[in-house]
Amino acid sequence: MSKQLLSGISRRQFLRTTAGAGLGLALAEKLIADPIRPLDLTPRRRSFFTVRGSVTSKGKGLGNVVVSDGVSVVATEPDGSFSFAADSGSRFVFLSMPPGYDIPVSPLGTAAFFKELPRQPPGDVSAHWDLSRAVTTDEHHAFLQLADPQMLDAADVASFNAETIPDLVGTRKRFASIPVFGVSCGDIMFDHLEFFPDYEKAVQRTGIPFFQVLGNHDVDNVARTDEASVETFLRHFGPGNYSFNRGEVHYVVLDDVFWIGNGYIGYLSQEQIDWLHADLSFVEKGKTVVVFMHIPSYNTQHIRGGQARPGLRDVVVNREVLNRVLEPYSAHVVVGHMHESEHLVDGGVHVHVCGAVCGAWWEGPTCGDGTPKGYGVYEVKGSDVRWRYKATGHDPDHQLAVFPTGSDPELPESIIANVWDYDPSWTVVWYEDGERKGMMEMRRGRDPLAVKLYAGEDRPSRHRWVEPYTTDHLFHAKPSGKAKKIVVEATDRWGRVSTATFS
Repeated sequence: MSKQLLSGISRRQFLRTTAGAGLGLALAEKLIADPIRPLDLTPRRRSFFTVRGSVTSKGKGLGNVVVSDGVSVVATEPDGSFSFAADSGSRFVFLSMPPGYDIPVSPLGTAAFFKELPRQPPGDVSAHWDLSRAVTTDEHHAFLQLADPQMLDAADVASFNAETIPDLVGTRKRFASIPVFGVSCGDIMFDHLEFFPDYEKAVQRTGIPFFQVLGNHDVDNVARTDEASVETFLRHFGPGNYSFNRGEVHYVVLDDVFWIGNGYIGYLSQEQIDWLHADLSFVEKGKTVVVFMHIPSYNTQHIRGGQARPGLRDVVVNREVLNRVLEPYSAHVVVGHMHESEHLVDGGVHVHVCGAVCGAWWEGPTCGDGTPKGYGVYEVKGSDVRWRYKATGHDPDHQLAVFPTGSDPELPESIIANVWDYDPSWTVVWYEDGERKGMMEMRRGRDPLAVKLYAGEDRPSRHRWVEPYTTDHLFHAKPSGKAKKIVVEATDRWGRVSTATFS
């Protein structure tokens, strides 16, 4: 979202009132009426050229490694060779990195699994990779997900370097010797793409190879077409749609930001779906597949805001197609965009909406729902995926905040707990002076700290359109008037316990 457009109105109001702006009412209505049907866009005239090459390790060919140009998807022969007809409109040829090998990195630390194709190939094009066998197995590995660093200027870049990067380094150290990679899930920038090199220099300091996902603030926003809007991003980071493998898990990155000239919607094109079908044809049914996007395939912000349906900018409008393609797998969709935390299952797919690295656009320590600024930490053993939100500057067990009576004017006699990484498998109980009182009751409302920081016309000082959000991960209980010590205990689906105390 553009800060100029948002000035003077709430973010949510902006999303509701401008969801179809620039798209055209007819097209917007068509998407809402039949979101599964692909957009009827005029097909471009296509031609093809041959890409030939090989994938080796120490000069020895690696068979069954998947290679693609974003349209064709092939596997290498036993000797590591491959050949396919590449689309003339393709910008890159890339590997679906095989498990057990180090992720190649650019001089600035971002993943370098691709090679750029010439714009006007003179004939056949060659592409070769020589991969290094990893020192340790990646059956047990981890990844760190950064959602919405959203850097607008040098001050934001400085905050990212001073706060986020050291925290990532600390988290990496806690994983000791297992392989770790990072994924920036979009809105790396806040429209000012000239700071991409500063982001690259920052993540290089972590020593972790980073993959990138395009966000709506990472586009060239003067472009008039979706294709033209990604030029700067592609120049820095390579393809917008690709896949890779670590251990038993297949990872996919999709660009779900469809730029419409002066705005965007969440949408996956038929070409993307066709490529995803082809890519997943090399993945055994039942395997774990993790898809990284920026815009959530689905979220419930519209329900919490009293709206009948989500805005076109807030979800992938044809998500049913994506869910259908992922149906044969144990699938997770990992996203950002909303600057809040939410976990839900939609169409059999587990959707992880991650809180923002920048919180509320670097205006304070939390997002609008009270989630501290931070990032997602995922640990994978075999096909088992476990996750936890990591609040920047806090211990990993910092998973909730508790507010005393009087913090919520609608429940003045209740304590309020915010458990930002909550999903229905969690339990939240409370103790009064050492006595277990039972389960806390869920509450739809606004986080007291977010209200204090962001509610009102005069705050926050820098981006006055920032506001607190209504969330479902609040809990309340009414203590006795004589209580001296309150403890709230939250237990996640794996039995990990976090507590918060006040007297």
